[in-house]
Order: sequence, then C-alpha cells, then structure tokens
Amino acid sequence: MTRIYLDNAATTSLDPVVLEAMMPFLTEKFGNPSSIYSYGRETKMAIENARKSVAKILNASPGEIFFTSGGTESTNTAITAAIRDLGCKHIITSPIEHHATLHTVEHMAHFGHATLSYVKLTDKGHIDLAHLEELLAGSKERSLVTLMHANNEVGNLLKIKAVGDLCKKYDAIFHSDTVQTVGHYPFDLKKLHVHFINGAGHKFHGPKGVGILYVNENISIKPYLNGGAQERNMRAGTENMYGIVGFAKALEIAMESYEKDSAYIQGLKTYMSEQLTANFPGIIFNGDTHGSSLYTVLNVSFPMTERSDMLLFNLDMAGICVSGGSACTSGANSVSHVIKAIYNGQASDMVPIRFSFCKHNKKEEIDAVVEKLKDLV
Repeated sequence: MTRIYLDNAATTSLDPVVLEAMMPFLTEKFGNPSSIYSYGRETKMAIENARKSVAKILNASPGEIFFTSGGTESTNTAITAAIRDLGCKHIITSPIEHHATLHTVEHMAHFGHATLSYVKLTDKGHIDLAHLEELLAGSKERSLVTLMHANNEVGNLLKIKAVGDLCKKYDAIFHSDTVQTVGHYPFDLKKLHVHFINGAGHKFHGPKGVGILYVNENISIKPYLNGGAQERNMRAGTENMYGIVGFAKALEIAMESYEKDSAYIQGLKTYMSEQLTANFPGIIFNGDTHGSSLYTVLNVSFPMTERSDMLLFNLDMAGICVSGGSACTSGANSVSHVIKAIYNGQASDMVPIRFSFCKHNKKEEIDAVVEKLKDLV
C-alpha cells in the first residue's frame, strides 16, 4: 500500500543532501568537540561554522545561538531563565500554546515561582493584543510574555513585531516559540524586540533531536543543564555533532528555496481547502485559515457522525498519515486543547483533522485523500 504523508507539522522527512552533510560526522569525523587534539578541533570547527551559518540566516550574532535537543528544551530553558535570572514574577501566555510552554508555566505557577495570566483570543483564535496590553499595563511585577509565532495545530500567525513592541513598552521579557516558523519564514532578529526564540531541525527536513535557542545578547542567563562547559558554558553535555551540522544545512536549504517552496505549498493548501469545501458542505475550517496563517497547515473539522467518529483511525488504515492535533497528543481521542480554547469548550461535536504539507507533496495525493474521505464520511 502506498502511503500518503500529510503530517509535516509533526515532522518532515530528512533531506538526502542534509544526510550527506551529516555523514562524515557519523563516520570518520567522530572526535569529541571538547578534545584539544585534531579530531576534536575539526568537530569543534564544524559546530562553530554551523552556528555562524544559522546566525547569518536569522540575522543574529553567533554568540546568541545555542544548540539544544529541540524546541521543548529551548522553551523550558527560556521560561526558567526568565523567572530565575531576569526577575519575571508574572507570566502571560495563551491557552493555545504547545504543551512544552503550557506545562512549564503551569509548573512555575504551581510552585509559586510566578503568577500566571492567559491572554484572551479573538473569534478566529488570534491573540487579543488589546487584552495583552491590559495584562502588561496592570502587572505590578516584571512580566514574561511567552506566545508562539505560529500555532502548530491551526496555523494562526502571531503579530510577533507588535507583541515585541508591547513588551518593549512595558519592559517585559518576550519568548516566542518559533518551532513552526524557523525554516519556513525569513527572520531578521535585529529588527524584532524578542529575547528568546527556538527552532527544531525536524520541522524543515533536518534531523530530529536537535534545535536552537536564540538568547538576545542584551540579557544574561544561567545554564539550564549543568555539568560541563559546552555551548560556551550554557548547555552541558557532549554536543550532537551530526545533528548540529544537519540543522544548519537544512536551514540553509530551506531559506535558499523559501520563495519557491512557500508559494508551491500554499498552492497545495489552497487547493485542498477548495476541494474539501466543494465536497463536504458541513465542514468548518479552524483558525484563520484564509487569513494570517501558516502556509503549511490546514485544520478542518468534520461533523461528528457514526462514520466520522473513527476518521483518523480509518485514514491511517487507508495509508493516509494525518493528525487530530499536535504530534505530542495525536494518540488521544479527545479534541485538542487548542480547538477547545478557540471554541470555548464547545467542540465535542467536531472531528478536527490537521493536514500539513511540504514541498514533496503533490496535488494527486490531495485528490486521493479527498476521494478516500468521501468513502469514509
């Protein structure tokens, strides 16, 4: 059975060119970057070259880029540092963040490290900027604002510059989870008032298990992981050499072909939304699908019926890989926290499906999926 993969927001396939760049560090270039002899020096140089490459693409300084195990570690590091090192005693977030953010801020609030506020959402699931300013203006203590740049389930894009400007106005620390946008959109970090962003290689055809944390050079934080001097004393542990090289190469490829790939993928998303609208009159698009939204993500709800109740399972049995929410909760049967938050908990009669696309998908695959949905729904 030929499988159709439409869950690229969960993970993407590894680009063969990226694998080729990684291979020497899986074979003959095996030295520990902390070693002083030649084997170590060549791997250390590869890390620093990767750091420079990533920094140049994001328009940051190399000293602001730290390699991590991925988005979750980066988010935990940023939030912990903001509370522990930067004097933030009030956290402002939203109910539709990734669990890496939500569970971390809930943990902080539970143990009394900070108070916690949730910014309201608009009817399409965007952050209510007026309410965000109210929360910032009313805070008696320094705030940490942690809001994702693009929602991983419905695709809504944050007005990241506007949020950054508000944070600057009220002297707040700003962390944005950019896992779904690094590698998919150009960044100019010199022009954004943001203190932390994060990325994960596997979201743009790089390897799993490697990510970045950007730490603005105007702030100083302590390590989250202790035990060694790696990553300029910021992250203990022997570096994921081949992962770091792969991350930098994947980001380079992604940004070189950004304009062509983004236009093509947006075309696939538009085509699928048109086909679904034409064939399934009862559907609802979740989020700001045709407005300020990721070009890679299309989230649609089918009405709950006896046939649609097992839709995800039956699509899987037909060789079609999609999800009902984020990859971290795709094994659960209940409607995701994001959909519940957007609809104020009134989502029990919906069967949401997230389709997410990449440059390797084709219109023929979308046609095949729509035909199979006709059978199943």
